[in-house]
Amino acid sequence: MEEPQRRIRAAHSESTITVYQAYSPEIGLPSARDGRFPAAWKRDRMTWIKPSFLWMMYRCGWGAKEGQETVLAVEITRDGFEWALRHACLSSYTHGVHPDRATWQRQLKRAPTRVQWDPERDLHLQPMPYRSLQLGLSAEATRRYADEWTVAIRDVTPLAHEIHALVSGGDRGSAARLLPQEHPYPTEDELLARLGG
Repeated sequence: MEEPQRRIRAAHSESTITVYQAYSPEIGLPSARDGRFPAAWKRDRMTWIKPSFLWMMYRCGWGAKEGQETVLAVEITRDGFEWALRHACLSSYTHGVHPDRATWQRQLKRAPTRVQWDPERDLHLQPMPYRSLQLGLSAEATRRYADEWTVAIRDVTPLAHEIHALVSGGDRGSAARLLPQEHPYPTEDELLARLGG
């Protein structure tokens, strides 16, 4: 079956969904240790969460980029994630989704969350012909994410390094078996259509 152009793929349970972020060790290590973001984590700025592990690897260079050396798997409530989707606006104007550019700009200004669809990545971090969700949280959404939605935070940097080493060594099969199991996330068609999906 052909993969749809836009779909939310994620590791998820009945009540939670796992998203990924990468931080400096000063933020990432205490977050994983305590299972919550520390006071130094700024709740008043925009933060982007990614349900796709490989897209996060592309973004952080397998945890090698400066300031992104600690890769976190953040398990959040599905209720919170779906609140974020319902209150989201696309990060760029899309003809056919928005009536006009001015309407989109007004929606973007008011929305506490924004959605961006970026090419999914393969094990070599090359773009795939279909896209994965990035979700930007600001203001109220950022605070809810940190203080209400977060269920658990794990440091998956060793996993990132292990998979990268296998890929670099040409063992794609072993690398693929270590990847988090991501499946289509159930969402209402109407909601995804409003977000360009």
